[in-house]
Amino acid sequence: MQADTTIERIGGYEGRPVTLTGWVQNRRSSGRIRFLVLRDGTGVIQCVFVKGEVSDAAFELADAVTQESSVAVTGLVRADKRAPGGHELTGTDLALISLAEPYPITPKEHGTEFLMANRHLWLRSSRQHAVLRIRSEIIKAMRDYLDDNDFVLGDTPILTPAACEGTTTLFPVDYFGEQVFLTQSGQLYNEAICAAVRKTYCFGPTFRAEKSKTRRHLMEFWMLEPEVAFLDLKGDMDLAEDLVAHTVARVLEKRRPELETLGRDIAKLEAVKRPFPRISYREAVDLLREKGRDIKPGDDFGAEDETLLGESHDRPVLVHRYPAAIKAFYMKRDPQDASLALAFDMIAPEGYGEIVGGSQREDDLATLETRIAEHRLPAEAFRWYSDVRRYGSFPHAGFGLGIERTVAWLTGVRHVRETTPFPRMLDKIYP
Repeated sequence: MQADTTIERIGGYEGRPVTLTGWVQNRRSSGRIRFLVLRDGTGVIQCVFVKGEVSDAAFELADAVTQESSVAVTGLVRADKRAPGGHELTGTDLALISLAEPYPITPKEHGTEFLMANRHLWLRSSRQHAVLRIRSEIIKAMRDYLDDNDFVLGDTPILTPAACEGTTTLFPVDYFGEQVFLTQSGQLYNEAICAAVRKTYCFGPTFRAEKSKTRRHLMEFWMLEPEVAFLDLKGDMDLAEDLVAHTVARVLEKRRPELETLGRDIAKLEAVKRPFPRISYREAVDLLREKGRDIKPGDDFGAEDETLLGESHDRPVLVHRYPAAIKAFYMKRDPQDASLALAFDMIAPEGYGEIVGGSQREDDLATLETRIAEHRLPAEAFRWYSDVRRYGSFPHAGFGLGIERTVAWLTGVRHVRETTPFPRMLDKIYP
């Protein structure tokens, strides 16, 4: 009796008849034999049809079916070390589900602009399929890590009444006559949630209206944000390091075939093990100056600076204690030097830049209210945030991890536009 299954599970049916449903990726002919390469979203497999061993109708269909047509293939599973996935299907029947029109994406070279305009179809390619599978594994690994370590998921708002960080990078939205904004981060709400459950995280889309066209920027991106009560800066860096190391190991364990499809240098990922190097901001400035960068203490790091810092190590590097003047109002100052914020960034190797940004939060009510005033933020909009300190304040810390930059680094994809199904960029909103 034949079984319905998927290509990634085909190894369990060796020598048995199965039915696969999917799409025709490619086809070719050789005398009395027709070859169909079938993809079903879990993998690809070659299906072989021999004239006289299948019905005339099935053989003719194998000769005529178009690329991306959806079909059902029945056949016998046979081991073949030369085949992708190690198996091949000897076809006994072929049924058409839907005949595709001529497919616009062909094996020839296409430009990026064309592929992005056809992103809804480009996703079907082996490269994009591999990126999507790795992205999914990254997210699952991170959520499993947090769930297994007693974090409670908190769903923070997409619409917010005020800025979390800069007021110039917000997308305004009309909310029944009142102006609100698409969120930059769930962090402020997470701080309130961790007072209830101690360890929390949110995961969702965030929005930045930066007019940037670099390969590292999107207008809409997904961020994982843990927040923990009674945690200091060191504990925050420990948490970020452990989470990232766990995620890299999981991707290597579960998604090695997809990494190989992308041509990723797996040895570089295998080197990503704890402990990660940690340097102060001042040490980072000295390192950059040694590398010829014209940077002064107090300057923020640009993309080129992050690239040089990342390339100086074979695993992510954590840079900590930045000048408070270039950091957000909610970051606690270093008690040993009030000009420094208890903040850190995790910079990925190989030129992928910052993937994590975190800090210990200011927990003193009077100090926080002074910072809100200094940054000319509307006190009333942050009254609820101040209440977290007013009613039983506590030390706490957290960070935000950008999913798309992390996916770019682990996959080796150069531009973040390939790390999310439908990227939103400065000049792109379609499809």
